[in-house]
Amino acid sequence: MSILNSLERVDWQKCDLLPVIVQDIKNNEVLMMAYMNKEALELSLSTKIAHYFSRSKQRIWKKGESSGHIQKIDSFYIDCDNDTLLIKVIQEGVACHTGRRSCFFTELESLKTSTDVEVDTKEMYGVIDTLYHTIQERKSADTSSSWTAALISKGDNAILKKVIEEAGEFCLAYKDDDEHEVIYEAADLTYHMLVALGVKNISPERIKQELSRRFDMSGIAEKNSRSN
Repeated sequence: MSILNSLERVDWQKCDLLPVIVQDIKNNEVLMMAYMNKEALELSLSTKIAHYFSRSKQRIWKKGESSGHIQKIDSFYIDCDNDTLLIKVIQEGVACHTGRRSCFFTELESLKTSTDVEVDTKEMYGVIDTLYHTIQERKSADTSSSWTAALISKGDNAILKKVIEEAGEFCLAYKDDDEHEVIYEAADLTYHMLVALGVKNISPERIKQELSRRFDMSGIAEKNSRSN
């Protein structure tokens, strides 16, 4: 079957984003669930390397583009309603951004984890992205054992109060010309900004995209575009 015929087989009227279950070809372990739009599916069909549409990044992403942990697709299966896909892959490295082999490692009722971290995610994704994903995980953590979970549970006012507080402390450290304190307070401010972004499910990738967009225009033009 041609790529065009495969794309047309999907009932796109039901779903702009096609749910995709990802299974290890070696042992049928379910590794993750993601989404593909038409472009991502076309790239996956043509390259036999998994491409998805990231709802948090709001763009197409090649699985493993940062970590090198790509998924080579062995086969595609579509369900009886033509609105869900299953792909069987050869997984290089790990599938989960936590550094675990599979994304499905937490038992729902006990919240116990069944597998250990295999890879240092800071090396795969960088500190900022790793911290953001950790904050996302802490949303459902025990507030008695997680500072992040406790802060989030207090609501927007508490979160924003900390952002303002840390911004002020950064400014004071800068004013005092204390390099060590500037770095320390900048780290605190970054963490609390990431907590605020995490509550709104705005990935740091979106901030990077906006900064990248601004490279293509002068600072004056960018300011003028906002006022217009």
